[in-house]
Amino acid sequence: MTDSGAFPLPVTGAWRAGDPPGRRQWFTGPGALSLEAGGSLPSYTLAYETWGTLNSDGSNAVLVEHALTGDSHIAGPAEPGHPSAGWWDGLVGPGKALDTDSLFVVAPNVLGGCQGSTGPSSPDPDGRIYGSRFPSVTVRDQVATEAALADALGIERWAAVVGGSMGGMRALEWAVTLPDRVASVLVLASTARASAEQIAWAAPQLHAIRSDPGWHGGDYYSLLPGEGPHRGLGVARRIAHVTYRSEPELAQRFGRKPQGSEDPLRRGRFAVESYLDHHADKLVRRFDAGSYVVLTESMNTHDVGRDRGGVASALSRVRARTVVAGVDSDRLYPLYQSVEIAEGVGGETAVVSSPYGHDSFLIETGQIAALAKSLLG
Repeated sequence: MTDSGAFPLPVTGAWRAGDPPGRRQWFTGPGALSLEAGGSLPSYTLAYETWGTLNSDGSNAVLVEHALTGDSHIAGPAEPGHPSAGWWDGLVGPGKALDTDSLFVVAPNVLGGCQGSTGPSSPDPDGRIYGSRFPSVTVRDQVATEAALADALGIERWAAVVGGSMGGMRALEWAVTLPDRVASVLVLASTARASAEQIAWAAPQLHAIRSDPGWHGGDYYSLLPGEGPHRGLGVARRIAHVTYRSEPELAQRFGRKPQGSEDPLRRGRFAVESYLDHHADKLVRRFDAGSYVVLTESMNTHDVGRDRGGVASALSRVRARTVVAGVDSDRLYPLYQSVEIAEGVGGETAVVSSPYGHDSFLIETGQIAALAKSLLG
């Protein structure tokens, strides 16, 4: 997997100090972070972006939580420092569902991520890249860092916390852990706890990365371009991307068509294989294998009911006005998981109808906009 067979892929697609900052701002935590699994991070930094203006009493702030390979760049064009356009650009901006003429929208890059926040590709306080020494972090740890960011921004209570997939996990955890700090919450295509099947889908992805000769136990950041674990990360992305779409969509879009003039009978690719290759190639240029492992494991350990008497007991703590939406074609986070959340908070499940599977929370802008407006209405 190289750029036209000529230029080797980067060891990591992480944002590194010295790269263009783009629209990022940075917040450094007030001290060491005690971790749910034990131990601590001696310090941490979150990259974040904002849109709009915080009002005098801080009551118009909305927190947007990104999914596994997302980042803080939810709106705006691709530009230096941001290789991709905003992943929710259709929802955030003047006159849009998250209207920045009246709302102050905040989007942090998650702890453990690779786009400016502290993660495996970051230096420790002594200047050494964390790599394999980066600790396990949970969704609760990530929310704790975001609460510290909110404190620094002068936000006592979010008007809304919104997220899909892994972002939905953090949105829900906010509402359970800090119920007095969340007025409303939108949980999209997510779950109250990772299921056996979700953990099972993650397992071959993690094995692919860790089996890559370029992984070096997670300490690969000093290698030359082309020598990192990009093959394993690419395989992980191929596996994941199949779960992000639906079988009917793949059948209708690709069927058994070959890729261009390639002949599958002569070891050429099917068109659907080329599609997966394309998404793998894109990811290894903008993401980091170490962060992929850390964040996948944080999703695996997600369980709002842990040490709280179970999921039902945890969900009963939620005081926020809650909208829960699942996708009717989602095979990764099936609809019943959204129903469990909705019933646990005494609400109903909204259904996003779409052929696109799990990725519908990124694609179906009109339906998601309607949900966001209902939440804030």
